[in-house]
Amino acid sequence: MRLPLVAGNWKMHKDHREAVDLVRELDGLLAGLEGVEVAVCPPFTALSDVARTLKESRSRIVLGAQGGYRAPEGAYTGEISPRMLKALEVHYVIVGHSERREIIGEGDQLVAAKARAVLEEGMVPILCVGETLEEREEGKAESKVRGQLESALAAWSSDEASALVIAYEPIWAIGTGKTATPEDAQEMNSFIRGWLAERFGQDTASGVRILYGGSVKPDNAAELMAMPDVDGALVGGASLKAADFAAIARFRE
Repeated sequence: MRLPLVAGNWKMHKDHREAVDLVRELDGLLAGLEGVEVAVCPPFTALSDVARTLKESRSRIVLGAQGGYRAPEGAYTGEISPRMLKALEVHYVIVGHSERREIIGEGDQLVAAKARAVLEEGMVPILCVGETLEEREEGKAESKVRGQLESALAAWSSDEASALVIAYEPIWAIGTGKTATPEDAQEMNSFIRGWLAERFGQDTASGVRILYGGSVKPDNAAELMAMPDVDGALVGGASLKAADFAAIARFRE
């Protein structure tokens, strides 16, 4: 049985003071929650303070980061290394988010190198994949996602892949208010699990958590996560409001 994961991607929101306030409020709203893992991914500037707050409160919320560079250290002005994230007790690192791919210009080769760097530091990559609206309308959604998976995971072993989290985020549903139907999400997540089975074997594929992301809200979370291959959610805007994010995490209630 795969433990659902609900992860909040705060993107470029919340300074370190606001982040601490948000995580404290969220922690209180999640008291007593069982059977769901909850993670938050603040901006880099808030990671240290949020890490300290979670540790002091003995919170069960898991710390994640929104990215990291491919090298452990070096002359890479403006970048943050996976080793630095590991020192803050970061557990999850988002890799290959469409905003990094589409806005910042990160290509498949760089995404693959970043995922490998995160893995080698003992953290868990949340590998994001997804298609544009044009690609979906042209029937190219599966080929786009397959290409992203093949590029990122070509050199991975089955044991390595077993630690991975994948997030299917259709680009047309991120921050637009549009959401893939539960059936759309299930269809693509099932396709991803099938690809994992072909590449790494059924045992590995059965254990990998595959999330859905893209305008997830309290009123659609339960329906989305009722699908057999949707193992949680990568939540954007709704994760910035403690009450909304807690309601998503409590989707079974």
